[in-house]
Amino acid sequence: MKNFIRKLDLEEFLNAYEGFLARPKDLFLEGDSKIHFGFIRELEKVVFTPPKEVKNLDSQLALLKKFGYLKFDEIFEFVKIIRYFNYLKSLKLEGILEDWFLGINIPKSILEVAKSFLENGELRSGIYLEFDCIVESLMRIKREISQQLSQILNQNKLASYLVDRQIHLVNDEECLLLKAGFHSVLDGQIISRSNAGFFYVLPQSIASLKSKSNELQNKKEEQLFKICKEISTLFTKNLLFLKFINKEFDRFDSYQARLNFAKAKGLEFLAPKSNGKKIILSEFKHPALKKPKSINLVFDRQILMITGVNAGGKTMLLKSVMSAVFLSKYLIPLPINSAKSSIDSFKFAELILEDPQNSKNDISTFGGRMLQFSEILNQKEGIIGVDEIELGTDSDEAASLFKVLLENLIAKNNKILITTHHKRLAALMAGNPKVQLLAALFDEKNQMPTFSFLDGTIGKSYAFETAVRYGIPKTLVNEARILYGEDKEKLNELIENSSRLEMKLQQEIKQTEAKREELEQKIEHLKTKEESLQQAYKTKSILLEKTYQEAINAAKAASKMQSEAAIHRQMNEANKILKKVKSQEIQQKKFKIQVFKVGNRVKYRQSRGVITSIQKDNAMVLLDEGLKLRVSLSELSLSGNAPKIPQAEFKVQSPKNANVVLDLHGMRAEEAIERLDEFISNSLIAGFDEVLIYHGIGTGRLSSIVREFLKKHPKVVEFTDAPPKSGGFGAKIVKL
Repeated sequence: MKNFIRKLDLEEFLNAYEGFLARPKDLFLEGDSKIHFGFIRELEKVVFTPPKEVKNLDSQLALLKKFGYLKFDEIFEFVKIIRYFNYLKSLKLEGILEDWFLGINIPKSILEVAKSFLENGELRSGIYLEFDCIVESLMRIKREISQQLSQILNQNKLASYLVDRQIHLVNDEECLLLKAGFHSVLDGQIISRSNAGFFYVLPQSIASLKSKSNELQNKKEEQLFKICKEISTLFTKNLLFLKFINKEFDRFDSYQARLNFAKAKGLEFLAPKSNGKKIILSEFKHPALKKPKSINLVFDRQILMITGVNAGGKTMLLKSVMSAVFLSKYLIPLPINSAKSSIDSFKFAELILEDPQNSKNDISTFGGRMLQFSEILNQKEGIIGVDEIELGTDSDEAASLFKVLLENLIAKNNKILITTHHKRLAALMAGNPKVQLLAALFDEKNQMPTFSFLDGTIGKSYAFETAVRYGIPKTLVNEARILYGEDKEKLNELIENSSRLEMKLQQEIKQTEAKREELEQKIEHLKTKEESLQQAYKTKSILLEKTYQEAINAAKAASKMQSEAAIHRQMNEANKILKKVKSQEIQQKKFKIQVFKVGNRVKYRQSRGVITSIQKDNAMVLLDEGLKLRVSLSELSLSGNAPKIPQAEFKVQSPKNANVVLDLHGMRAEEAIERLDEFISNSLIAGFDEVLIYHGIGTGRLSSIVREFLKKHPKVVEFTDAPPKSGGFGAKIVKL
């Protein structure tokens, strides 16, 4: 990771962030970044004092595991952590922060140890009485030494031998600086000699007091070791808690450092989106630049190919996008407008930036570049940045090779950023709808790059203009222009125009394909309608023939009757049949001229609705009341434009045994999944939006099965580990 950070020029920025930590730690936050981001947002609402510097205690925890003894200052480092969490628990907190800190139950014996220390790390008096007596004796002897030295300095007989009236500390001994011949007036031990030839003398009376002081100091160390041994034994009994609170301290420290770093530098948080498909940067500024120009970019395809002017900011744009992704991934605040920005979540990030040539391993520039690509070809769902992709070989050959490699990476759902000076690869890739072109712009009037970019085109390199800007004589540059030739210039223009035409052609092809599909659907719909009408016509013809036959039979029957009234009655019956036939013929004509399609608003008897599908002479109609019916087209008539299709409403009786808690302890995998599926269904029907599932820790198999099932369930919004008091890692809180 350090090498990746160095490539992105983020070392200074991240060093500044680390200054807000109580102790150094990795950027990586173990667990779901969404959960961590939620805690940071909640902590932003709280006024609190950041923790003081604390040492890393991994080696001390390992020592306690082996029943070893900690030193006095090491014990105090644990005390600082315990005291800080006690302080956090005293704050007025709400929501997830309150649940978090209330879930940390500090054992009473550990709290008593914390209370036995003063703020400066010294032991509080009145707890260890024997130790207190020794400390008091040492203080008394120290006062006696001070008094003795004062009396000796004021002796008249010593005045002529005193170089000065100060008390000197030499080799941790309090001495007087005397002239030669002092032995006649003072018994003492020479400790050292000054550069001027004088003597540092320890008076004999002081030496005896020093001896007593040393004895007491040894006793003090013995008592201190005894106390440390006692506390270490207590810590060993509570080793699991100490490991837990040490880890939780690092977690809180990571949160508060990010938050305070953001406040101090005016930065914003931008959490990655797990299902995002775009990188949108608004007003992003790379932290390494002193006076940066804001970057506004929408990268919504799989490849972003950055071309154009040398020294125009292509590499810095590449670094900026990769830096934004990196900082977002680790929830490090960054200089950006987060409200208008969005960043994907990627499984890995790779940056191919520098010349890979290695003389020690006999690797050429191009060979090294191929080695770099070989290491990422099997990677999936990541983001890859490549600076000067065609470095080290012929651009025409490289263009064909890298086109194939890039298409391979696209197929594995990777997102790729590329910078290049050569137009050949850009021209080959321009027609791919998954490729986004971005050209660095050049101010030809002022002969300066603008450090801005134009989407959808291939940029020129402006090599000759750049050479002049950096001091190459114009005569030499003009000579190079002549050598380069007008034909080459025209060729480059043709390549650029060809790329634009290719992109335009691809767009037109896409539009034409859409129109063709629409026409094919209409033709198929008309064929279906024709078949439906023919079938309806055939049915009506048979019915008509049958009806006429019935009328004829009625007329024949009338002719055989003797009574005039009976004849009239029978003829009236025949007329009624004929009128019915004519009415059906009229309806037949109406039916023939009506052509239905999916989406038409229609009338069916006394109800109205929308056609959702058509199959031969039947249609599926979604009525305004929410019911779906399959009816014959002959029974439908058009009824205005189609409104939005309403959703059917279902009333399901809530299960009587619904519960918000499910315990899967001791179940086999198949049984657990079956119970879990049934539990979630019942919870949804009952209207629960949050439930608790206990699966335990054990071997981790049941936990893994539950997690995989919840990931795939369409009605599970998200799930997290429960708080410690509710099961911790052995339970899941599931939002539905």
